[in-house]
Amino acid sequence: MQTPTTRSALRTVARNTLVGLGLAGVGVAGIGAFAPSTSAAPALIPAATATTDRDPATVVTTGGAVRGTVKDKVRSFQGIPYATADRFAAPLPAKPWKGVRDATAPGKVCAQPAGYPIGRPSTDEDCLNLNVTTPTTLTVPATPTSPTARGGRLPVIVWIHGGSMMFGMGDLYGPDRLAAGGAVVVSMNYRLGVTSFLTHPDLPESGGLALDDQRAALRWVHDNIASFGGDPGRVTIMGQSGGGFGVCGQLASPASEGLFHRAIVQSAPCSTPKNASRTRAEADAESKKLIKDVGCAPKDAGPRGTAACLRAARIGTLLATYGAAHEPRPVSGTPQLPLPVDQALRTGRFNRVPVLVGVNHDEENGMVLGQELATGKPMTAEEYAPAVRAQFRKQAPQVLKRYPLNGSESAGQTLARVRTDATWSAPTLTTARDLARHAPVRMYEFAERDTPWFRDTPKPSFPAAAQHMAELPSLFDIGLFADLSAEQSALADRMIGAWTRFAATGDPNGGGENVWPRLRTDRGASALHIQSLTKGPWKPADFVRDHKAAFWTGASEH
Repeated sequence: MQTPTTRSALRTVARNTLVGLGLAGVGVAGIGAFAPSTSAAPALIPAATATTDRDPATVVTTGGAVRGTVKDKVRSFQGIPYATADRFAAPLPAKPWKGVRDATAPGKVCAQPAGYPIGRPSTDEDCLNLNVTTPTTLTVPATPTSPTARGGRLPVIVWIHGGSMMFGMGDLYGPDRLAAGGAVVVSMNYRLGVTSFLTHPDLPESGGLALDDQRAALRWVHDNIASFGGDPGRVTIMGQSGGGFGVCGQLASPASEGLFHRAIVQSAPCSTPKNASRTRAEADAESKKLIKDVGCAPKDAGPRGTAACLRAARIGTLLATYGAAHEPRPVSGTPQLPLPVDQALRTGRFNRVPVLVGVNHDEENGMVLGQELATGKPMTAEEYAPAVRAQFRKQAPQVLKRYPLNGSESAGQTLARVRTDATWSAPTLTTARDLARHAPVRMYEFAERDTPWFRDTPKPSFPAAAQHMAELPSLFDIGLFADLSAEQSALADRMIGAWTRFAATGDPNGGGENVWPRLRTDRGASALHIQSLTKGPWKPADFVRDHKAAFWTGASEH
């Protein structure tokens, strides 16, 4: 059953009140499945030159030496340039520098408008930098919660931040606990919004520059991560929400073959059409209006042409004209992204690596709570049915029949449950099944109800529970959320153990948890093992029945 994808203006306001959500390729013709690379690992920089015994804060990269910060458990290196790019052009390797570059503070944030707390208003375009966090002791001992370093080198997790591909920066997500759990963690800034996704015939490289930047960062990791104690043969790309759609874009890109070996997709149902990519026609239609509004249409640009006009326009003008309400996606039908992402996953034409994919049990709770905060009052029972009709239109009678108000939860909770099941839960199951037909997949549902609420935000009318982003404080230190309690910290340790084991081996099992088998595509209850992650024992979720997946997608009840 198809569901509308357009979000109402009120939900946009709500996401502004709360955190809502969330190079050059190889030309191919008639691609098939992308097999994992079997090429030899790159030559490693000798340890003696990579990190000196006298100064563990200094590391030599292909661009030059960097000096970071040494803490008790981790070393961090921030703001390292991984590429450079002109406006609307593909990224190129960063220029090398002489001497030792300071890497003790985050780099510039990529240009983005004001909007969500997960971003920071910026007009910087020279922003392609990354951060590396590595355990102070590189050889992490083999324990149930910490993978053994292979050849003295640790698995690598490359984090792609979320924010609708409009907002965000890598340094928002403090990776110290994740790194101390047994991995080298890399985060990056990449181009967003208008600077990544504007299209025009005279801008042949623009339209998906976010993916190109991410790929350039992966190339940097391939060439440099051994100097930080990481294993370039065990790179996991990991993203949430908009970053999760970026991970799916890399899975679907033949240009990214061999640059990563596993993938983690959090809260990003990539098999829903248009969720992870768009057509050239769709991108051109959106871009045409902006080009006209900034005075760069052919009749206004004059002899210099549209492309030159756009490159000369003030970045503030481009950002203001584009606005903050978009959720852009990369253009398909290019050498870097030949197929729409959903089609690539469905047909198996993607980089077939082990994938960990998951969704939160109550994704839309925060959206509805944001609406309530924006209006200053909880949703009433009388407002429930009209809200369902506005979103689901002809399908509304069926939705209301299956999701009646029953007195056990508020109208807002029921609406959030409807939207979660329709937009997140059932489509994520479809995504996992599409991937599992061609690659090893494990699926989870983050279902913990006792989760930290946003700092300095009024108490919600009902528990946010496992809302969108609720799993992130378990993996990262994020100042937007209240501190973890002792029980929440214990769950965080278990999740970090599972995530780092997956990065090390492609299998999250271990640490005394119940067995977490692969998702299978055959029928039967055991085939649909979806691990429920809570502070209690981890066990299979009754996912299909709980989220009425048969109603939304025609999924089997088993």
